[in-house]
Amino acid sequence: MSERGLWLDPAHRDDLAAFAERARGVDEAAVVRLRERPGGLVAAWVSTGFDVLASRTVGGRLRPADLSVAADALLAGLTAMTPDGYVDPGFAMDSAWRGALPPEAGFVHLDDVPAREVFALAQRGTALAREHTGGHGPPTSLLDQDVVEVASGEQRVGVPMRCVFALTAMGFVPDGAGDDEVVRVRTTATWLRVDARFGTVYRRRGDPAVVLH
Repeated sequence: MSERGLWLDPAHRDDLAAFAERARGVDEAAVVRLRERPGGLVAAWVSTGFDVLASRTVGGRLRPADLSVAADALLAGLTAMTPDGYVDPGFAMDSAWRGALPPEAGFVHLDDVPAREVFALAQRGTALAREHTGGHGPPTSLLDQDVVEVASGEQRVGVPMRCVFALTAMGFVPDGAGDDEVVRVRTTATWLRVDARFGTVYRRRGDPAVVLH
């Protein structure tokens, strides 16, 4: 086995390619962080530009076990993937990744929200942003607005528009989601996590600038 690279389950190539393509659509210079997880899995991470992290997990192995690369280089490597699943992810860009990742465990499930509702919120938010900014991007006041509130017992947590925009920008919540499809809201003391069909977004609770910048 080569000293460095990604060995991907061929069935997951399109999933990781879609993630990298979406990441590049959000930011042409996007950096993807790859991190090996137990059980033959690799998690891919990207900063979405909304002060929200996005992640998708695929089957595979990685050497080294934690590696940051350019999204466009990863896409090129996936296109040239060998029959045995080897992917050259491109040059290491570890210094370009600034910030910590959320924990892998310890999240408490609060509630589920219909995926259709989340997609509709994103559409309304996009229309509102265009109306008030002339297409220059959503204003901070809109991004910071809690558009969904979930509760479990006495704990109540708001999901800001930032997370909704990140979910749809990364393609995690599809148009035409079924009536029974949901996104799942989980939290720790310091992180908000929203799981959708095709991936997960994370928002630091409190001041995200401490983590993402």
